[in-house]
Amino acid sequence: MASTSLSGTGSRRCAVLGAPIGHTLSPVLHRAAYAELGLDWSYDAHEVTEQTLPGFLDGLDESWRGLSLTMPLKRAVVPLLDTLSERAEQAGAANTVVLADRRRTGHNTDVPGAAAAVRERSDGPVERAVIVGGGATAASTLLGLSDLGCRAATLLVRDESRAAATVATAARHPAAPAVEVRRIGAPVPDADILVSTVPAHAQSRDVTALADRVGVVFDVLYDPWPTPLARAALEAGATLVSGLDLLVHQAALQVELMTGAAAAPLAAMRRAGERALAARTH
Repeated sequence: MASTSLSGTGSRRCAVLGAPIGHTLSPVLHRAAYAELGLDWSYDAHEVTEQTLPGFLDGLDESWRGLSLTMPLKRAVVPLLDTLSERAEQAGAANTVVLADRRRTGHNTDVPGAAAAVRERSDGPVERAVIVGGGATAASTLLGLSDLGCRAATLLVRDESRAAATVATAARHPAAPAVEVRRIGAPVPDADILVSTVPAHAQSRDVTALADRVGVVFDVLYDPWPTPLARAALEAGATLVSGLDLLVHQAALQVELMTGAAAAPLAAMRRAGERALAARTH
């Protein structure tokens, strides 16, 4: 996924955008990567909303090379871009923008990042999935699971109408899984993997109880950790995939896209993320 190498062009600027943004670990991971790669680059966090995003993008100068996007900007940024990668177009969302030659190119590293995070922890089947949540992260995770062979998925949501975009996204995958939408608390079919994309406070007993019925639990959160679902997964003996696993894998792909590095220093990025999370608990 690497772009043309930029490592010989001196200091460059990158950042993560979102609202709220104070919790993000992205600067820790990207800065660790730059240090390992010997790059004199900066990476900061900026509070940017859907309303202020157009002005922020228009204000960037030639020193900028890349942006990471978190909620609520992954879908909002799409009409502001010049081109989209195949993955971003498929997902209808971009979590990465590469800035070069006065053009904004959108990518989605959440999709391959989710697949890599799951495969790092488990080589078992993921043919049937239950996904809690119906937003952009649920959509990209469902695409990643489809890459791994998911053929049927149940989305559990509070408001069924808000899952329409995710259902449409799944249909764009070459091996589109069958997707049904149910309310949280409704009966669900047996599954190989349970994914949660909702905040920890929304992980009700209806959600955590599902950990007893699957072999793999994937919680996209990393702070606070462990979440109620993560604790339930550990108690049930399920394989646990964490939000840090996802964050590190998708960030490594972002580093490659933004800098042109052939391979991001995944281990160094993970160590930096683990240290930062440990520091937050003290």
